[in-house]
Amino acid sequence: MYKNKKILAIIPARGGSKGILKKNIIDVGGRPLIYYSIDCLDSSKYIDKAIISTNDLEIKKVAENYIDRYGKNVEIPFLRPDELSKDNSKTIDCIIHAINWLKTNKNEEYDYVLLAQNTSPLRKGRHIDEAIVKLIDSNQDSLVSVTKVKQHPILMRSINEDGTVKNLLNINSTIRRQDFPDFYKVDGAIYIQKITENFNSDVSFNDGKLAYIMEEKYSVDIDDYIDLKIVNHYLEKEKEEEMKFMK
Repeated sequence: MYKNKKILAIIPARGGSKGILKKNIIDVGGRPLIYYSIDCLDSSKYIDKAIISTNDLEIKKVAENYIDRYGKNVEIPFLRPDELSKDNSKTIDCIIHAINWLKTNKNEEYDYVLLAQNTSPLRKGRHIDEAIVKLIDSNQDSLVSVTKVKQHPILMRSINEDGTVKNLLNINSTIRRQDFPDFYKVDGAIYIQKITENFNSDVSFNDGKLAYIMEEKYSVDIDDYIDLKIVNHYLEKEKEEEMKFMK
């Protein structure tokens, strides 16, 4: 809780991922991918309740094993219905289901919901807390984490039907790189939305209004096996730093 606002965090973990088989529980740095979201939310100072929404019994078993082994304060109170776990299912519907389930079955209501995707294992609890403070202290209803882009849109082009190129931005691209204006992309690590009477399936977490800027090394979003290698590299570096600190 922050400033008397109750905050629910949800880890979506649908079974049946296509790009990377069993992505939510694939080994990353010696632990299943879902562990990092569990650990991150458990270390937050402001999360009132953290749950996993999954339809998959194997994911549930793996997650519960790590929750029990490390004493993490994360719950799996239900199995998500299969109709909300298809390839074309929208994340917002899974979120609404969780909010309504907790209200109906536990008589629990929250002021904000935070979406923590498993594909951002380098995100830390401090990022979660900083984002919560930033949003609640603002006059906005939603927040999205972003990171500065490496491939700058000033150099991007679309191609017209006649084969000619069209600038994506109406900016002269001959300016020095040092003078490029900053651009950011949604990095998928943190989404927070205020729960109002207008909270429905039309809500887009990607279109959050307030920006929480993250460093690139914490913002890696796992989409393919190359991303997995990048994450493992950063995790190895973290272990090395921890070992230095302990000496």
